[in-house]
Amino acid sequence: MSDYLQAERAQEWREALRKSMKNKDRTTIPRVKMPEVDPEVRSRTYDEVNLGLTVELATGESHRCLDCVDPTCITGCPVEINIPKFIKNIERGAFLEAARTLKETSALPAVCGRVCPQERQCESQCFYTLKLKKEPVAIGHLERFAADYERMSGELSVPATASPNGIRIAVVGSGPAGLAFAGDMVKYGYEVTVFEALHELGGVLRYGIPEFRLPNEIVDIEIDGLRKMGVRFETNCIIGKTISREDLKEEGSRAIFVGSGAGLPNFMNIPGENLNGIMSCNEYLTRVNLMQAADPESDTPVHMGRKVAVIGGGNTAMDAVRTARRLGAERAMIVYRRSEEEMPARIEEIKHAKEEGIEFYTLHNPLRYEGDERGRVQRMELQRMELGAPDQSGRRRPVPVEGDTVWLEVDEVIVSVGVSPNPLIPQSFSGLEVTGWGTIVVNQETMQSADELIYAGGDIVRGGATVILAMGDGRRAAKAMHKHLQQVHP
Repeated sequence: MSDYLQAERAQEWREALRKSMKNKDRTTIPRVKMPEVDPEVRSRTYDEVNLGLTVELATGESHRCLDCVDPTCITGCPVEINIPKFIKNIERGAFLEAARTLKETSALPAVCGRVCPQERQCESQCFYTLKLKKEPVAIGHLERFAADYERMSGELSVPATASPNGIRIAVVGSGPAGLAFAGDMVKYGYEVTVFEALHELGGVLRYGIPEFRLPNEIVDIEIDGLRKMGVRFETNCIIGKTISREDLKEEGSRAIFVGSGAGLPNFMNIPGENLNGIMSCNEYLTRVNLMQAADPESDTPVHMGRKVAVIGGGNTAMDAVRTARRLGAERAMIVYRRSEEEMPARIEEIKHAKEEGIEFYTLHNPLRYEGDERGRVQRMELQRMELGAPDQSGRRRPVPVEGDTVWLEVDEVIVSVGVSPNPLIPQSFSGLEVTGWGTIVVNQETMQSADELIYAGGDIVRGGATVILAMGDGRRAAKAMHKHLQQVHP
């Protein structure tokens, strides 16, 4: 969108806001629109797409909150942020207090304000959505605003922590589940050390989400906040290899939280899938985001395809295809076996992808790949699909249209059809119950495993989930572990 159109839209919003406030009817205030970088500009850079709300836009949007007697938006939030409280602080102009309110329950407010699917969680439970059938309060935009305002003010608050109780806790993995768990446990007074296998902290926040959606600076600042609270971090440390469970016990760790994620990619096992130029989405994004593979001078450069197809319809697939566009792809394509309505990706991510020129081959499924004389992928055969009866997920099952196929020229294919849990912990820790999918079995209320001193959450339990659901797991685990340890070590 051009600067002129954004300015024109902002002026229309101001006029609507003034009229609504004059009539003292909050329900007629139009929902704010997030300012964005022009698609023609952003599709060539890694600059963040969403620009954030100004003070004027955030304050105006905060006036829409009705401060419900029964705030169902809170129940829709996996980490139980006091949403009306932080929004009312914005309405009063107490922006730093709004940020402090967020930090009472969320270890990563600036992250969640950017990547959390609020439209399926807190915003889906907003009074506007449930009762008025209108657009909900832009809770995610306001969360980002409060966190960003605090960061830019230079007055970063540090949540209070209890006096040290001398009990050590180990956390496996520095992704969202591990970080949320660590933040709550250090508040309870525990000595918490987070062990990260990679050389950078953040887990999927670092290697899985491109900077045009989540800048590394934001991740660094959120983690630094946890460090100031007292959380310790060790990188390049693989629990189960570098350090065993027995080593952790000898070092004094009384209990362990496993948030090791789902780093094992899935493939489709179709002919030609081993050709050069076909890789998993995990590998592609990790190499680009974490290992600077887009730099030709990198130790592990990635091939920059000109005709790139990404197989899948989730947020990770959108991240990959938009990354390919930024790396110079002339054609960047999404191939998805269902319709757009069934895509699990956020509506915003689909919108941004389309604006950036991404082509969508919905109701298509790869059958096989063919390569050139050098063994590099050259084209793929796609089966046309149609939607049949709903499956167990509630979505209509894709069914092949017999005899209807099409060939598509490609020189790079990125497979994003799901991931499996990291098998290292289940294999190296005895006493855990593991599902056929490789996930750790836990009590869903407490996140406690079959071993009473091992708790787990995030993708190692769910097999693949959102950042905020992983954080919710971490918070539940912290609460339950604290209660358990108080009984064992009062």
